[in-house]
Amino acid sequence: MGGLMRVPAFLLILAASATACAGPSAPVQNAKTAPDDTINLSAAGEFTTDDTAAIAYDRKLAPEGAQASVTVESSGGETRTSLTVEGLLPDRAYGAHLHTKPCGTKPDDSGPHYQHQPGKIDPVSEVWLDFTTDSEGKGTSSSRNAWNLDAAKLPGSLVIHSKATVKSGPKVGTAGDRVACLTLEQD
Repeated sequence: MGGLMRVPAFLLILAASATACAGPSAPVQNAKTAPDDTINLSAAGEFTTDDTAAIAYDRKLAPEGAQASVTVESSGGETRTSLTVEGLLPDRAYGAHLHTKPCGTKPDDSGPHYQHQPGKIDPVSEVWLDFTTDSEGKGTSSSRNAWNLDAAKLPGSLVIHSKATVKSGPKVGTAGDRVACLTLEQD
């Protein structure tokens, strides 16, 4: 037979069925929807009175030139959020939270606080980023939450409030009027 090797029939059948069962390779999952993949959100800008990407609702508490940037990274069972502000009133406490909807021309357009566990009002379910500005009106805050963002239900904005967040009691989670807002975009 000139160097050809005889393969037993059962091996040919076994090889053929393995190939048939394998089929085409599975498609790669979209990184934005798979539960273990990273979701990045961000926003930055100088607060104006007419651009809802970075809008000021109270010019006394967010003066001309005030600006902020926020980043949200969610992966590996953890969501990390960082906020930096400049140009706000010096030596003053503000509250800040992620909200469910993008900013709008009216303060309430951004909806309620984003909650990982709906109805649970605390810094475990919500993202609270209270900060106190320094003598130049600068401030920073960060938060780590032990959950991933749901790609089907992402927060739409970061809202800066006029007061620090109430930590307990009947007004838990409130932080005064909405001062300014940044609309989050997915990176």
